[in-house]
Amino acid sequence: MATSKRTKHVALLRGINVGGKNKLAMKDLAALFVDAGCSDVATYIQSGNVVFSADAALSNRIPFVIAKAIASRFKLSVPVVMRTADELRDVARRNPFLRSGAEPSALHVAFLADEPTPAQIASLDPQRSLPDEFKVLGREIYLHCPNGVARSKLTNAWFDTKLATVSTARNWNTVTKLLELVVA
Repeated sequence: MATSKRTKHVALLRGINVGGKNKLAMKDLAALFVDAGCSDVATYIQSGNVVFSADAALSNRIPFVIAKAIASRFKLSVPVVMRTADELRDVARRNPFLRSGAEPSALHVAFLADEPTPAQIASLDPQRSLPDEFKVLGREIYLHCPNGVARSKLTNAWFDTKLATVSTARNWNTVTKLLELVVA
């Protein structure tokens, strides 16, 4: 019997260990992925970033399996958004603000669970939080927040409502570190 090929992925959990809320130890989170059948599981920092390998059938189910396990075991409602190694490589390559010379420390990426429609994207107000800028490309929103993301009105809640999906954001440093881990 042939075994199916396992590929590398990154799971991005929203709202883990932020501001003292939704506390979840990374060793417990990693154990959930192992229990679900993933291999090569590693976490990065304390905010819900997990790199792992899984076959195609399993990887399609992981967001639901992990969210359900967290709800059952830890009584937390935590959305899980995933990208493959190739998708994360594309995310890093396509950043329009980096290409235009923006300071990397002012850059973030919001990863979306679903790709928004052109009408949903058109409903976004580009003037909402000047001088902050954003660009929606596929299932990512690239953010340039020169005064810091904490002061920005470009929030997960606003994007989620307007685009009818779930988002979770990472700063550019985290995105590039996750890319290093997932392609290693």
